[in-house]
Amino acid sequence: MLPHTSEPIVAIATAPGRGAVGIVRVSGQHLKAFAQQLCGRPLQARQAHYLPFHDDGGQPIDQGLAIFFPAPHSFTGEDVLELQAHGGPVVLQLLLARCMEVASSLQTPTSQAYLPGLRLAQAGEFTQRAFLNDKIDLTQAEAIADLIDASTGAAARSASRSLAGDFSKDIARLLAGLVHLRMLVEATLDFPEEEIDFLQKADAQGQLTRLQAQLRQVLERTQQGALLREGIKVVIAGQPNAGKSSLLNALAGAELAIVTPIAGTTRDVVQQTIQIEGVPVHVIDTAGLREGADINEVEQIGIERAWGQIENADAVLFLHDLTRMHEPAYAAADAQIAIRLKSRLPSQIPLLDLWNKCDLQTRSTLGETLDTHAMQSSPQAPNNDLHLSAKTGAGVAQLRQRLLQAAGWLPANEGLYLARARHVQALERVALHLGQAELNLAAQAQSLDLLAEELRLAQNALNEITGAFNADDLLGHIFSSFCIGK
Repeated sequence: MLPHTSEPIVAIATAPGRGAVGIVRVSGQHLKAFAQQLCGRPLQARQAHYLPFHDDGGQPIDQGLAIFFPAPHSFTGEDVLELQAHGGPVVLQLLLARCMEVASSLQTPTSQAYLPGLRLAQAGEFTQRAFLNDKIDLTQAEAIADLIDASTGAAARSASRSLAGDFSKDIARLLAGLVHLRMLVEATLDFPEEEIDFLQKADAQGQLTRLQAQLRQVLERTQQGALLREGIKVVIAGQPNAGKSSLLNALAGAELAIVTPIAGTTRDVVQQTIQIEGVPVHVIDTAGLREGADINEVEQIGIERAWGQIENADAVLFLHDLTRMHEPAYAAADAQIAIRLKSRLPSQIPLLDLWNKCDLQTRSTLGETLDTHAMQSSPQAPNNDLHLSAKTGAGVAQLRQRLLQAAGWLPANEGLYLARARHVQALERVALHLGQAELNLAAQAQSLDLLAEELRLAQNALNEITGAFNADDLLGHIFSSFCIGK
């Protein structure tokens, strides 16, 4: 639920812990008298004042900067007071408590509190007020959280573009074209005798075609932006001792997983996030997949968890041990895993066959192994195969590029804005409604009412992206993920 936005709020706006500078932020209506009482002097708008901060007994808490931003020229659109002090946790807590004391103290002679109702801000409430006061739209609000949480330089730059409004401008252009077409169709419904000629003269079909082309471009950029934010979940699967943990270490460039010749060393999921060309890749090492009476309870739990990770992956790396492919039992077990992977993975999930330990294979043995593999039934096309050595790093660079291709990443993506899965889903619904609208337009007079309805639904889906609708539950969910000081 959305909090009451008429109440003044206060919070520590910097991260927990010690730092050189800490900020306490207050937002609300009519803060001028409160700010003067707290600081002991009038504050000029948007000017930094260096002054002491005193407690209730007049003893100094700290010395720092006070800046007053009168409405509407502030981040939240309300009066905002920012107090910048040294970033010790105790100092900031004392300053926060002092704000609460001053707010409830009484003015004279009217006995009116300086800032009645001042309370601690909820998570994301400052940014929420900026949105509600039309200082930013919903995509820009989300971009603030994305900028804070960015795990790569590319993600941070893209989040900054979203915050600057690049994504919003693309949505606004789509919305303008859609609204114009919708108004045209709605107007024809009032003149049933002339509606078809009217739509033809206004080139309704051409407008719809151009709108769909523009939507495809925006959707492609949005999908890339969502990939840059969300990343791709890659699971390494295979039999014990195929080199899964070594491959995780090779991709991460660090010794994260324990590597031994003992089967079943990896008992639980080990995950590491790496970045490839700025794209976060969440690599997951799993327990070796095998069957047999000698599997103990702990290893069996690890195998079950491995299959759970596989079924929720964005891509799966099926790792084979080249040095054991000539062993009938090993090859048969690999074939069984391949069949199970094919049955349990959705067809759209990429499955890459990786042939590890190529550094231990002689050229003749490697040729025999490849010939054997060519005769086996593989769930994927041969061009998904890659030969590498997790020990020496041979082929790992090619694997990184293959992962980007599997994720759908397009090279040379300059000027991307960061996006979320909900943005992609909304745009896909827009595309669906526009496609249906095209069919209704082709049916002409018989389906104009349906055409108008499809355009209305498409507009609603676009409005969801920027927040031009009334959905308190969605807004509450989005802003609750923010830190308190934002």
